Amino acid sequence: MLNYDVIVIGGGPAGLAAAISAKKQGANVLLIEREARLGGILKQCIHDGFGLLRFGEKLSGPEYAWRYVDEFHQRKIDFNVLTYVIGIEKLEHKYLIRVVNTKGVVEYTSKTIILATGCRERTSKQVFIHGTRPSGVFTAGTAQAYTNILGQLPTKKCVILGSGDIGLIMARRLTLEGAKVCGVYEAKAAPSGLTRNIMQCLNDFDIPLYLSHTVTRLYGEERLQAVEIMKVDESMVPIPGTEEIVECDSLILSVGLIPENELAESLHVRMDSKTKGPVCDDDFMTSEPGIFICGNALHVNDLVDYVSESGELAGKAAANYCYESKEFVSFKIGKDLLYFVPQQISISQVSKPATLYFRSSQVLKKAAVTIKVNGKQIFEKKYSYLKPPEMETIKLDMSQFHLVKEDTLTVEVKGEKV
Repeated sequence: MLNYDVIVIGGGPAGLAAAISAKKQGANVLLIEREARLGGILKQCIHDGFGLLRFGEKLSGPEYAWRYVDEFHQRKIDFNVLTYVIGIEKLEHKYLIRVVNTKGVVEYTSKTIILATGCRERTSKQVFIHGTRPSGVFTAGTAQAYTNILGQLPTKKCVILGSGDIGLIMARRLTLEGAKVCGVYEAKAAPSGLTRNIMQCLNDFDIPLYLSHTVTRLYGEERLQAVEIMKVDESMVPIPGTEEIVECDSLILSVGLIPENELAESLHVRMDSKTKGPVCDDDFMTSEPGIFICGNALHVNDLVDYVSESGELAGKAAANYCYESKEFVSFKIGKDLLYFVPQQISISQVSKPATLYFRSSQVLKKAAVTIKVNGKQIFEKKYSYLKPPEMETIKLDMSQFHLVKEDTLTVEVKGEKV
């Protein structure tokens, strides 16, 4: 049995950043990855646009990942690939982690664990599409892996359901490879992806975007032959009489991402129903002492730069963590906020800025975000526009306000609805 100060589970951008950050603090670190290579989902994201915030330049996904992988190896951090975590057991002031790989079942102990397990895509079964079960129904990430990793074009004529960023990027990618994209259909009244991806991936390639439309039925036996499209009302309920049949051989689903948190749930970590990830404090520690969370396992980020940032902060905090009781003040969020992370602030006199992430629940212009302690405003930031697909960040030194457990901490956003 080997003992470590920090064990990172997940070798994507969040896990790599966390492991490097913890190693810089002098911790003995082990990273565990279930795939054969480090880098996570970035290995198949060959489009550019990564690293604008972190490195000030446009990089492809593999280029961005390799900068961290290269530093990871230079620092000689221990790691295991093709390794699956099969159980975590809580001991006194440490954790026992059991993994399985080509060597069999191996056990490690660690003072702290950082969960950097990323997120997964919703499937056709989770959006309740009726009809048969033919081949040709892919999530956008699966279609991306076929095209960019395996070099196999999964479709010649497709419909894309959902306007998430991966779906938009795959609309462009499949078009460049010679496939026909009949259209991108979105059940909501506004796109779910970033504005730049709407412009660069759809408008620049004359790919139509249909808002307030959804796929309601599949047709085909062995292979998909067509889908049924219907308009939806404000409650996203299909409107009778608006049926349209679109012939295609594939349906690409870009209907949302869900943080991958089976390990967190097995540890009885308290979860947030809004983010679908764990509740954490400003050190990215969950409700279980010594269990830290970062990246898309905490909440789905729109930019990988923020994923790496949270990994670095979690890695530093985990490396310096000592088992001691902590008291917190939780945020109460206003109705126009989709979510706010972290959900609580630790009561500490140590002067350090807290990094806060949030999304608005609807499109707002001339918006302002305010934070109040016991009704007294301590922070305000104004925005020309706030949009649910675009995450925003705030850096604020909370220690200057000398919080106590009985304080009431609220965050609100106000603006003109669009």
